Amino acid sequence: MNSSFRRYEILLPLQSSDGSPIPAEQIGDVVLQLRQQFSAVSSETQIIQGHWQHQGVIYRDDLVRLFVDVPDTEAAREFFVVLKDQLKERFGQIDIWMTSHPIDVI
Repeated sequence: MNSSFRRYEILLPLQSSDGSPIPAEQIGDVVLQLRQQFSAVSSETQIIQGHWQHQGVIYRDDLVRLFVDVPDTEAAREFFVVLKDQLKERFGQIDIWMTSHPIDVI
């Protein structure tokens, strides 16, 4: 393949900030949105435990990881920048951990 690709990874919380479970449909909606936008998305079934600190408060999260490999374009990056803000609001979070890195698709 001659195109450059980038992997975007998103950690979504399984509980809201008050500890109540986030409905599976809410995470499913994000999976569907990514599949509709990019024709593919992957997720991991194990729980990822996150520990982080914000303004002196220590948080502990149970998370699920979604990832999608897309052409490395400015349009794709802008999609994820906007999505991050939407997810913070949708999931009621201070932040949503989202990363990207270049990949070599063989």
